[in-house]
Amino acid sequence: MNSIWTIARKELADSFRNRWLIAISLVFAILALGIAWFGAAASGTVGYASTPATIASLASLGIFLIPLIALLLAYDAIVGEEEGGTLLLLMTYPLSRGQLLFGKFLGHGLTLALATLIGFGVAGVAIALLVDDVAIGTLAAALFRFILSTVLLGWGFIALAYVISVRVSEKPLAAGLALAIWFFFVLIFDLMLLGILVASEGKLNPDLLPWLLLLNPTDIYRLLNIVAFEGGAQLTGVLSLGSDLPMGPAGLWAALVVWFVVPLAGAWALFRNRRI
Repeated sequence: MNSIWTIARKELADSFRNRWLIAISLVFAILALGIAWFGAAASGTVGYASTPATIASLASLGIFLIPLIALLLAYDAIVGEEEGGTLLLLMTYPLSRGQLLFGKFLGHGLTLALATLIGFGVAGVAIALLVDDVAIGTLAAALFRFILSTVLLGWGFIALAYVISVRVSEKPLAAGLALAIWFFFVLIFDLMLLGILVASEGKLNPDLLPWLLLLNPTDIYRLLNIVAFEGGAQLTGVLSLGSDLPMGPAGLWAALVVWFVVPLAGAWALFRNRRI
């Protein structure tokens, strides 16, 4: 455990030195405050609308931003060490491959978690201080759910980035595959699912359709942040299938956890068999 924490501290120190943590926190805080005060500008009003509307808007933005940041943060975790000539050196230390991988994941995961907590936490404090009639308890609970789900979503994409990083031997290829994963889950998956539904002409088993949403962590993330406010009527497009899921919020939370545990285990298995 000491070896894992040593690697994690090194990754955290690198994040501070490279300004990753500060930059991500600032981006999150600015975007959250902007959405809180100007999210209702399209309807002709400026100011804080409501907590559910703010969280839903933040979640809609988060599905684009969080996966991209997580992938950029971690895509070169292993292949970067190999290209830099330090991976072979690290393997000469009394350090197993699993300890190196989990230590790096812990460091990257903490970086993203701290940035998310600081960025959205600052925005939450500003809303609580500047908005007169806001319900503090509702705001705190909503932000807690949102921040936790955002961290879990980010960890899932960090784990996916690790699968790439231990599988390829060149950083440019790893970067390209990371962007391909982002495009697939954020932009292509829902369009592909809609295409399948249309092409099937109603022949697909209707009981199976809602479960297909669990194949995309960004859909799980959106469902969590909408269902939390009993907003089932607000679900549109493929997300409307989520209203038929029998698992409830607890099952969605579990699915989001599985989405970082399984890829991380896969990355570990690949790294153990990798030739250095």
